[in-house]
Amino acid sequence: MVFILNLETSTAVCSVSVFGDGKLLSLREQFDAKSHASQIIPFISEVIDESGIKPNELSAIAVSKGPGSYTGLRIGVSTAKGIAYALNIPIIAIDTLYCMAYGYLQEYPEYQNIENVMFCPMIDARRMEVYSSIYSTKLELLRVTKAEIIQNDSFHNLLNENKIHFFGDGAVKCNNLIKNENAFFREGFYPSAKYLGKISIRNFMENHFEDLAYFEPYYLKDFVATVPGNKLL
Repeated sequence: MVFILNLETSTAVCSVSVFGDGKLLSLREQFDAKSHASQIIPFISEVIDESGIKPNELSAIAVSKGPGSYTGLRIGVSTAKGIAYALNIPIIAIDTLYCMAYGYLQEYPEYQNIENVMFCPMIDARRMEVYSSIYSTKLELLRVTKAEIIQNDSFHNLLNENKIHFFGDGAVKCNNLIKNENAFFREGFYPSAKYLGKISIRNFMENHFEDLAYFEPYYLKDFVATVPGNKLL
C-alpha cells in the first residue's frame, strides 16, 4: 500500500495529512501563519500516529511548492526535504494554485466540465497584489501564474464572456474591486493538505519526483524584508 505524507504551508494555514490506498487517513490544520514552525512537526507526529502506520512505512512525502508566503513555503519545503532525506523516500512537489483549483472542484463537483466557467485561485501577496492563475472546469491551465496588482478593470476581458469563480485568501480583498455580474467570490475556501493527497498519489505512480538536493519552493518573486512601523531607529 502507498502511504504519503502531505504538507501544505503556503498560506496562513498549516495543514498536514496522510493518505493511504487513495484515501484520507488523518488530517491536522491550524489557521495561524505565525504557528507553522511550531506546529508542523507535532502535526506530522499526530497524523502518522492516527493513521496507524510507522514513519518508515511512508512511501513518499508531498509538499505544496508555491507560490505563497516566503516563510511558510520555506518551512514546508525544508521540513519535507529533511524527512525525505532521513527516511530515504522521494519528495513530490505540487503547484499550490493547481491544488486549490483541484480542491475547489472536489468541494463543488457540480461545476465540472461546464463551459464558460473558469476557476481563479488567489493567494494574498500583500497590499493589493495576489498570486493567481486561471483554470477551466476540466482543470486545464488557461493562464499562467502571475503576481499582479488587482484593479477595477482586472479580468475585465475574460469576465465579458465567462463566469469566473474567485477563491482563496487573495480573493477576499478583491471582492470590493472586481464588480461584474459574472464574478463570483467563494468565501471560506483555503489550501489544505486534504487536497494534496490524490494528486501526490498520481505523481507517485508516475514517478514525478523532485531532486532532493536542488529542489526549491516556487517563490515567484523575490523576498522583500520589511521593517515594523514601531521599530526604533
